[in-house]
Amino acid sequence: MQQNSEKNLDLGPTRQSTMTNIERRLKKRAQDPFFRIVVILNLSAWLSLFIALVLFHFARPEFISGVQKYWGIEGRIYWSKEHVSSLLTMLQICLGLGLASTLMRSRRNRRKTDNFGVNLFILLAISFLSLVTLYTSIVE
Repeated sequence: MQQNSEKNLDLGPTRQSTMTNIERRLKKRAQDPFFRIVVILNLSAWLSLFIALVLFHFARPEFISGVQKYWGIEGRIYWSKEHVSSLLTMLQICLGLGLASTLMRSRRNRRKTDNFGVNLFILLAISFLSLVTLYTSIVE
């Protein structure tokens, strides 16, 4: 009886790697450390896009209404260079994190129930188009 249990423990290198692959595939995604890293990258990318939106608010020229003109209140009619450079950096970080998360997710999806990650493609499109727009219209 003891010899059978010892034989089952010694599976050899190929058998052990096959068993770990099977165990990895049966493990829930929330318990997988790789999946947690992908989720953290995804959330970080969305957070960087939110920060970029806040920076955009402060970087753009101010809206000068008719009341402001009438009362002679000055407003900034140009883009803030400090905020624009920070905005470009945050959009580049957002694009980089989104690409890394997309690549990691594509390498790991293996089940039929795994989602495609449409939110990452939306994030990549928003950040890429924003960068192209800013570089073509504002940056000199």
